[in-house]
Amino acid sequence: MEFLILFGSGIAIGIVSSMIGIGGGSFMVPLLVLGGFVASAQEAVGTSIAGVLFMGLSASVAYWRTRTSDPSLALWTVPAAILTSWGSAALSGRVESGGILVAFGAFLAAMGVVMALGKTPKELGGAPRKVLPYPWGAFLVGALAGVTAGLFGLGGGTIMVPGFMFLLGVEIHTAVATSLLVMIPSAGIATIQHALAGNTHWEFVLPLALGIVLGAQIGPRVNRALPQRVLRRAFSLALFYAAFRMISKGLG
Repeated sequence: MEFLILFGSGIAIGIVSSMIGIGGGSFMVPLLVLGGFVASAQEAVGTSIAGVLFMGLSASVAYWRTRTSDPSLALWTVPAAILTSWGSAALSGRVESGGILVAFGAFLAAMGVVMALGKTPKELGGAPRKVLPYPWGAFLVGALAGVTAGLFGLGGGTIMVPGFMFLLGVEIHTAVATSLLVMIPSAGIATIQHALAGNTHWEFVLPLALGIVLGAQIGPRVNRALPQRVLRRAFSLALFYAAFRMISKGLG
């Protein structure tokens, strides 16, 4: 039964995440914690980031077919993302579990507000504009994304997409596709670190990954057929609920 629940959840996560341009950790961590699959926030993060790795691989293939991503930008972003994801993943084991849950709950609440507005972070900045010179802006965006990957089990899309747009003036579709490409090495390093620390439940990663790989191929296609604003607003309710439960659990 656990396999079917996680597999079905993985499909839904893959579809929704690939549609709105994130790695899926925002959904996997609450699923694992609130569903009682893992005993601590560190285990949820360690298992989630492995799922994010498969999310990045599958979604990147889907977007690569349309030649939307920017490999050059990804190569400049990856080194900083790898370094900070490795360091923050190591640090997560020294942080009290309750603190991680509260911080993650606050992040989910912020994401819920964004979705309630019918938008994703990648749509909040208006027209693209260049603030930092290339490639220093890519280094900064990669460093911030790596921290979210290692510490919170996120792929970093909520950081990279607006970062590419706001700091480097990258067009929105290219920013989304490139962020998914960067997630692959970043999430891979964080996955290794958490696995070595014993935080990864591979028996849960397998069904999640199978569902995510399938869902991430469907998401970009569904993206063009459904009213995304309505979907995001509806999903914001789930995020608010998960945020409330996780903050309550962290403070309890």
